[in-house]
Amino acid sequence: MRLSAPQPALLALEDGHVQRGHAVGAPGTVFGEMVFNTAMTGYQEILTDPSYFRQIITFCYPLIGNYGVVDADDESRRVFASGLVVREMSPLANSARMEGDLPTWLIKRGVVGIGGVDTRELVLHIREQGAMRGAVSTEITDPDELVDRVRASESLVGIDSITPVTIKAPMVVEPPEGTSNPVRLAALDCGMKRSIGRLLAREGFHVTILPATTPPQEILDGPYDALFLSNGPGDPAGVPWLVENLKQLVPKMPTTGICFGHQMLGLALGGTTSKLKFGHRGANHPVKDLRTGEIQITSQNHGFVVDLDSLGGDVEPTHLNLNDHTNEGLRHRELPILSVQYHPEAAPGPHDAAPLFREFHELCRQALG
Repeated sequence: MRLSAPQPALLALEDGHVQRGHAVGAPGTVFGEMVFNTAMTGYQEILTDPSYFRQIITFCYPLIGNYGVVDADDESRRVFASGLVVREMSPLANSARMEGDLPTWLIKRGVVGIGGVDTRELVLHIREQGAMRGAVSTEITDPDELVDRVRASESLVGIDSITPVTIKAPMVVEPPEGTSNPVRLAALDCGMKRSIGRLLAREGFHVTILPATTPPQEILDGPYDALFLSNGPGDPAGVPWLVENLKQLVPKMPTTGICFGHQMLGLALGGTTSKLKFGHRGANHPVKDLRTGEIQITSQNHGFVVDLDSLGGDVEPTHLNLNDHTNEGLRHRELPILSVQYHPEAAPGPHDAAPLFREFHELCRQALG
């Protein structure tokens, strides 16, 4: 039996870089910022991470899909990434947990992907030129036309990417049965992964996940002891309304944040943020705890950072990225506030940083007496 040829697909960047390949997901045309992730596993968790909203993910690892997919590994209610780019989509998948294969999963969810691409060349190009707008298409075959469409597409910089991804109604994650006097945590969902809520609950928090648009006074009047700011997509400077909300909340309750939440906290405390050339996305980023000298290998996914020099004297940096010396954490000298740029819950990635939520739990206990 002769196998049918794969459907052709085209990849284009705004600077004119073009590669041809074949479809590995649903048919269509998608636009977004072209980024890359260095993790060797966790493709399902990455694709369903809301932090990848309006981004096309290039997987650096050359073979993707070899262990299939399982619904329990979804990190949110749907795929938020705009599309994906792989060198090779595995024709076979096998694991004890798998419930299906990745190509079928992509087609079922309408995710456009391209395979057969020289991902090494593409990643090197992004590292040298910087992250930029791109597209993947199974419909447009003319490179010049697709490049023109990319150049006319929307940029991530300066726009609100939080309102489209936040939940519409509150959700609760209960701590384990028998937990004594749990800390009641209001978690603002800027694109929060499911594993974050589970890990917070395991550490002794009663977690109420709230829409990011929740009015500050509603939180202050509610039954909450502390505040959590989640991960999320895009430019923190694109949501000034959230910064103003946090300025009302942060001085009045113990607060922590991760990733986008860390950046928002930095802005609320008077700092500034800036865009990285090509971002940190992967499961192997070394971070130094400046308080202890300990080195942690961390999972990361962000394109913006808090500017170290912008933090006032009341705020001290606590963690440093050892690849490029950018800020990875901060702590207020007087108030019960701390945050980190990386992902303590990993999923995927190492668990070196998991104790951060335990540290915050202890900080809450001290602040609440």
